[in-house]
Amino acid sequence: MPEDVAQEFSSSVNYTPIQRMRHSAAHVMAEAIQDLFPGTQFAIGPAIEDGFYYDMILPRAISPEDFPAIEARMVESIQHKHVFKQSRWPREKALEYFRAQHQPFKVEIIESLPDAEVGIYEQGPFLDLCRGPHVENTGQIGPVKLMRLAGAYWRGDEKRPMLTRIYGVAFNTQQELETYIWQQEEAKKRDHRRLGRDLGLFTFSDDVGPGIPLFLPKGEVIRHAMESYVREVQEQYGYQHVWTGNIGRVKLYKKSKHWDHYRDSMFPKMQEDRDLKEGETPEDAENNSFELKPMNCPSHFTLFKSQRHSYRELPIRYAEFATLHRFEKQGELSGLTRVRSLTQDDSHIFVRHDQILSEFSALVDLIREILETYGLTQYSVRLSLPDFSDHEKYHGNIEIWQKAIEDLRAALDAKGLDYTAVEGEAAFYGPKMDLMARDALGREWQLSTIQLDFFQPENFELEYIGEDGQPHRPAVIHRAIMGSTERFMGVLIEHYAGNFPVWLAPVQAVVIPIADRHLPYADHVLQRLKAAGLRAEVDARSDRMNAKVRDAQLQKIPYMLVVGDKEAAAEQVALRLRSNENIGPVPLEQFVEHAGQLARTRAHELWIVETPTGK
Repeated sequence: MPEDVAQEFSSSVNYTPIQRMRHSAAHVMAEAIQDLFPGTQFAIGPAIEDGFYYDMILPRAISPEDFPAIEARMVESIQHKHVFKQSRWPREKALEYFRAQHQPFKVEIIESLPDAEVGIYEQGPFLDLCRGPHVENTGQIGPVKLMRLAGAYWRGDEKRPMLTRIYGVAFNTQQELETYIWQQEEAKKRDHRRLGRDLGLFTFSDDVGPGIPLFLPKGEVIRHAMESYVREVQEQYGYQHVWTGNIGRVKLYKKSKHWDHYRDSMFPKMQEDRDLKEGETPEDAENNSFELKPMNCPSHFTLFKSQRHSYRELPIRYAEFATLHRFEKQGELSGLTRVRSLTQDDSHIFVRHDQILSEFSALVDLIREILETYGLTQYSVRLSLPDFSDHEKYHGNIEIWQKAIEDLRAALDAKGLDYTAVEGEAAFYGPKMDLMARDALGREWQLSTIQLDFFQPENFELEYIGEDGQPHRPAVIHRAIMGSTERFMGVLIEHYAGNFPVWLAPVQAVVIPIADRHLPYADHVLQRLKAAGLRAEVDARSDRMNAKVRDAQLQKIPYMLVVGDKEAAAEQVALRLRSNENIGPVPLEQFVEHAGQLARTRAHELWIVETPTGK
């Protein structure tokens, strides 16, 4: 049974109060649709993260123009405070009822349930198949709004009927609803796919293939600035950068067990077009074929094993900005946030067991420093643990897992981090800590991750020579800060709404001559800016000055330096900010010093009235 169907009818549903209210809102929406569109066939209507949805087949096509009438009918039901009445029906009675009501999806669900009885809920004139739970009456449902339509195959099977899915939201207060709607509208304006196109950062092409982003010069400037910054900070924390290529043999990924768990997300293997050698089996040929590299771990383990290591060397910190390839389903691709070709800021740290706590503490400091520089200062921590009832999903004995979990919990506690533990979300080789950062709209993104691994060192027989002269197993800490450059850039575009801080802006300043006779001075200003390491250009078009300023603002360039007769005579620039603030005349050298410092320190301010020296 698909997950959403199982959630709707499993006896183990454990809704929070807000989810319970949203689930009830889904039933009220179905009640309204049944009244307005008789003959509708209903499928399922669960609560989801932000609200609820209901899948159905309607007697006619509907559009968002129908939403106000449905919402008005929902408000009537809410005002009537209809009680949610729960009962249990024998399955034969339920089958007879829903067949008579021409509800084939309900019939199919009942037939797939093993129970002798099924749950029924009624509110007012509406009766539905449901396990619950619900609020006591419809009057306990807060403000609601229908958001959008989508298509969904019944039970996720493209061979089954296409249903209409109506999404809605419900909140406890009108203010919460209005805040949510504002966030959604603002999110549309900040959509990184639109801004990426408008600002000339990246593109996609059917000729190249879906999920493979192509970065234009301005986008590559941002990528380079992001990666250079992380490299710089990592080196300060003792990391060594390595490079391990873009392909690897299948047998490497079989050894690491990634083949067992991620084969469906790996590109089809590349096998040599040749006959089998004498004594070679098809499995041998498969093992020696190649894969586009989907992850770095096995390559970094191979690097570590290629040399002899002493306990004095540890921790050894390998870091790599590696291009990885994952054959994500086309329907799951989404701009830069879900791609098939990605650059991961990956690291594997080989530590003695007595170094785990101190290394974890340093890692948290490193992650905080980098995220806060990017302006992501609000975050929470999720501890992903295994569900040991799923024996196929996790490798290694339970004792090793328990030790890894104990050590990771101890590290979180020692750092004073509050965290939420979630079962069933661990990597197959060890527990992990995910840092969930909030952007400017309050949306949560899973960015940084730390994973503690005792399994792969055993699996790859990794060793270092201890103080006693004997070989010992290290532990491995898998770590990513940005996750992938592409996804992190997509998050930043939306976080900043394209208004990057000076150090990340692809063009930091544009020089705008008022007339053609001011071009020589504009070129002089440009060369001074470039000599100071600032990314700048001259807008030499024949358009009017105001049009050039407006275009620069649309391109979200931090500084517009207008130059005319007065500025040329006084070695000045007339400074305007993309925020539309007019600073006025500024000595060229003061601007160079001031903007340069804001860029070097990776500040988020565009301009500070005082000069850097306070004069």
